[in-house]
Amino acid sequence: MKYFYLIIFCSVIAANLQAQNTRKTYNFNPGWKLFVGDDENAAATDFDDQTWKAVTLPHAWNEDEAFKKSIEQLSTGIAWYRKHFKVADARDQKVFLEFEGIRQAGEFYLNGKFIGRHENGVTAFGFDISDLIDPEKDNVLAVRIDNAWNYKEKATNSGYQWSDKNFNANYGGISKNVRLHVTGKLYQTLPLNALLKTTGNYIYAKDFNITGKSAVVFSESEVKNETGEIKKVQYEVEIIDADGKSIKKYSSSIQDIAPGNIVTLKAESLVNGLNFWSWGYGYLYTVISRLKVGGITVDELKTKTGFRKGEFKNGMVYLNDRVLMMKGYAQRTSNEWPAIGLSVPAWLSDYSNGLMVESNANLVRWMHISPWKQDVESCDRVGLIQAMPAGDAEKDVTGTRWDQRKSVMTDAIIYNRNNPSILFYECGNESISAAHMDEMKAIRNQYDPNGGRAIGSREMLDIPAAEYGGEMLYINKSASKPLWSMEYSRDEGLRKYWDEFSPPFHKDGAGPLYKGADASTYNRNQDTHAIENVVRWNEYYKERPGTGTRVSSGGVNMIFSDSNTHYRGEENYRRSGEVDPMRIPKDGFFAHKVMWDGWVDAKKTGIHIIGHWNYKIGTKKNVYVIASGDKAQLYLNGKSLGFGTRSDGFLFTFKDVKFSSRCFKSCFL
Repeated sequence: MKYFYLIIFCSVIAANLQAQNTRKTYNFNPGWKLFVGDDENAAATDFDDQTWKAVTLPHAWNEDEAFKKSIEQLSTGIAWYRKHFKVADARDQKVFLEFEGIRQAGEFYLNGKFIGRHENGVTAFGFDISDLIDPEKDNVLAVRIDNAWNYKEKATNSGYQWSDKNFNANYGGISKNVRLHVTGKLYQTLPLNALLKTTGNYIYAKDFNITGKSAVVFSESEVKNETGEIKKVQYEVEIIDADGKSIKKYSSSIQDIAPGNIVTLKAESLVNGLNFWSWGYGYLYTVISRLKVGGITVDELKTKTGFRKGEFKNGMVYLNDRVLMMKGYAQRTSNEWPAIGLSVPAWLSDYSNGLMVESNANLVRWMHISPWKQDVESCDRVGLIQAMPAGDAEKDVTGTRWDQRKSVMTDAIIYNRNNPSILFYECGNESISAAHMDEMKAIRNQYDPNGGRAIGSREMLDIPAAEYGGEMLYINKSASKPLWSMEYSRDEGLRKYWDEFSPPFHKDGAGPLYKGADASTYNRNQDTHAIENVVRWNEYYKERPGTGTRVSSGGVNMIFSDSNTHYRGEENYRRSGEVDPMRIPKDGFFAHKVMWDGWVDAKKTGIHIIGHWNYKIGTKKNVYVIASGDKAQLYLNGKSLGFGTRSDGFLFTFKDVKFSSRCFKSCFL
């Protein structure tokens, strides 16, 4: 009986040890206070913030100005955020704060003590607050945010190239998610290079057998021992599928980790029966990495990821051994909505990014700066490939500003390298020098050598180190590295302007001058905006893979949703989108859905009639049909109007159609 009780007692001790040392992650978004303005006493622990506005993060303090004001008029200044919190399980543990990003620069104070500053306005960062947390008392985190357009980095007195009034909408404050992590003192680090200088977990696959549905899956974690004694550690990996079923478990050999040391532990195994992540198929696994001491789990990390094979050769992009022509949108990274800016819930990110996939886009090229983690993870889920930039404006730079760009690329790669939807790393919105390309590629090779991702920039055909490239407006072809257009079809048109026959009877091109010159292409109606999309896409489609040795790998339309950024039409926002700011589709959305339905060649099943059916009886106008077949036939009240005149591959025109009280339909052959 004593022996039986001893077994139970030892089992309880082991269970408690495991429970005490397994990491916990807390949503740190609720319960903040906000004050717009500056107060020199606001960092103090005993400062009275009772009258401050209660907010839940993410929350940009000027977010209600989105689309209400043009980009250069968005409010700037100082804002303070404060949060009172307790961490009951913090005693003798490690405690970390993770910020997905702020705009622009923040100074952080915990319990009245300055703990650090983050200034680039783009990347994620973190703090080790283990020694400052009082587990018995109320703790106060205070953050002073400055979102001035001309903010200068304190150490260098240099501004940031991407703090630009053309494209980077300035929603100031803590505009992205925050988390708090508690771990034991033997732990896997966080992927937060900024401030913490740690790299976290890295998961990748090799030796793909796509038809056989297998690959060798590698998992490696940066591990730190802060226990004060040597630990004999085994690294265990378990893969859980989308249905919650464990499909593989494997381990490394036991390794000694001395106190104060940081090591990388690795494990690998062939895994069968894999579902590969793909365009429109966001299949994700949960990879659990565990640190075990004496058979007991002392740290457990769960990572959502997917497995897919990416290759870049013969002027083409290969996904899972299949050629894929790139087709999609160059979207402003802010990806903002009216009145709420970029700080939206995750489901709204899925809705917006999912609409791109619904239009048959397979790629989103975020513009100028790295996307926030919520959009990255959203693209994983909806099956949308991403091109991830670092940070820039419109040209190559040198000195401090180039160092800033390298720093952002390093941070972003480390933070996002487990996200399967990222297929391209973009080093610049304009061409960069061969030496700079080499530097960026070295960063990729150091931190993501096995992710199956290409790194490049615009106009990279003549730079060997670049693995892809492309023009902004032109068609460039290649027999070696893939080249795709990075922002074609930049014309603008409001969704409410159907044509000159529909209220408010907007004549195509009517609108104010832009910089003293004609701005007709920035004040289009729905008819000509959609037609322009057809004309421009067909230029790339004619040079698609399969049409010769040197081919175009496609391109991305600029932009997906109308944006609170640089504008040239009559509104105070950019109207180049294929959906309006509320994501209500324009005709261009449906045009792309027809033209982009296929990996390379368009399927001969798509059709869309531009316009509507509510014209005044007797109205005579051209009817435009977008179809992927060889012929299109239009019927009005059951009577054929014949076949349309085909142009630009997908466009069929029926001239001078007279509307009656009944509608028409079309078919194609």
